[in-house]
Amino acid sequence: MSRKLVAYFSASGVTAKVAQTLADAVGADLFEIAPKIPYTKADLNWMDKNARSTIEMSNHASRPEIESKRDNMSEYDTIFVGFPIWWYVAPTIINTFLESYDLTGKTIVPFATSGGSGMGKTNERLAPSCKGAKLLDGKVLKSHSNNPELAAWVESMGF
Repeated sequence: MSRKLVAYFSASGVTAKVAQTLADAVGADLFEIAPKIPYTKADLNWMDKNARSTIEMSNHASRPEIESKRDNMSEYDTIFVGFPIWWYVAPTIINTFLESYDLTGKTIVPFATSGGSGMGKTNERLAPSCKGAKLLDGKVLKSHSNNPELAAWVESMGF
């Protein structure tokens, strides 16, 4: 079993593609962070103040339920956590995922996909959910990132 896990949430499929490429590039296991109630297109309409994603992101304490947990999280040392950037931070479902486990002694490496924004305040918002873990600075990855690029990024961090 790999000591690395790539866990990801993807609303449109872009982050899923990058996560798969990253997992392949570094020999990591892959896990989808799926919401218990899938997001519809209307839920993701950030221009609608009543859309589910807008309501969740407006409430920092929001913790959307996840469909299932990874049952062998204790076997991983390094967890790459991927997501689309929403409102300049990770979607709150990422906090739900991180808070579902004892992360003591683990290294958390956030990565994101974005249509144009950077990581914003992602680490600031994720840090309280990573108790006992080392949270590294995140990086926005391009949707067309390839294995050699991602492997070089991970190697540059010493993994």
